[in-house]
Amino acid sequence: MSSMSMFYKSIFDALSAHKIRYVVVGGVAVVLHGVVRLTADLDLAISLDPDNLKKFVEVMDELGFTPRAPVGVQEFVSPACRASWKKEKGMVAFTFYHPQKTIQQVDVFIEDIIPFADLERDAVTFDIFGINVKVVSFPHLKQLKLISGRPEDMADLEALDEIGGMNAAS
Repeated sequence: MSSMSMFYKSIFDALSAHKIRYVVVGGVAVVLHGVVRLTADLDLAISLDPDNLKKFVEVMDELGFTPRAPVGVQEFVSPACRASWKKEKGMVAFTFYHPQKTIQQVDVFIEDIIPFADLERDAVTFDIFGINVKVVSFPHLKQLKLISGRPEDMADLEALDEIGGMNAAS
């Protein structure tokens, strides 16, 4: 198994074991829905309720991940801090990275771009390494890419339009 596969497996194993409420979004979701493209980081939308956030932060710490921003990891749990980051810095996602394996990075939305309950309800479950992993639905993935509007997201959106959800799991 490649080091990147081990990275994804370790994250999914830990999130599952700790019953973290999350949905895979971003490049990994694009690939799982059938678009051939390279991606390394793992983008997640997680339930921002305090208990879920605390468990998530503990999991990241246990796996050796640390915030890329020069802040304490507990600041990520604070709604006031996340709101301040969005307002003052335009932050959309908070990045955790592994200091010894810097390519291993987990980006987490700091607010609900689409209500998490909707993402979770409509998510598609993929069996990845024997783990049931919730992945953003095809329509929500397209919506997130459109909202982001970055050039790479527009390229993903075009590729998603080309496949039309035909390869998406159900």
